Amino acid sequence: MSEFQKYKHKVQYYETDQMGIVHHSNYIRWFEEARTDFMEQMGIGYEKMEEQGIISPVLSVEADYLRMVHFGETVTIETYIKEYNGIKLTVGYEIFSDRTDMVHCRGTSKHCFINREGRPLSLKQACIEIHDMFNKGLEDHKKKK
Repeated sequence: MSEFQKYKHKVQYYETDQMGIVHHSNYIRWFEEARTDFMEQMGIGYEKMEEQGIISPVLSVEADYLRMVHFGETVTIETYIKEYNGIKLTVGYEIFSDRTDMVHCRGTSKHCFINREGRPLSLKQACIEIHDMFNKGLEDHKKKK
């Protein structure tokens, strides 16, 4: 798998509080933006998955806020497959400020896979192509550690 482009986001005024600091809820939105971009770069975005009848709801999201990000800054979000077992997927995120080059937030989102009727799916059985893609993403992340 080739090296992916990291997702970039310029902080907008509406994402901040009165002090110009990013409101904590926006980091979760950035996780989703970065995850969507990452999956599209992997070759299977949500649109393609849903065309194949595969839906991937969010089971949980966690974020550790390490440092503040301010209005006007640009952040780079590194996204990776942290865990995958064919039925559940955990995506990891690290948000770096381009100004400080430090991690300002770190988090995860956990997902499962279901069909249109809401029944659980094993990607190994439902779509080996997507299963192999997530396995490769997990292996690539483990190699980088």
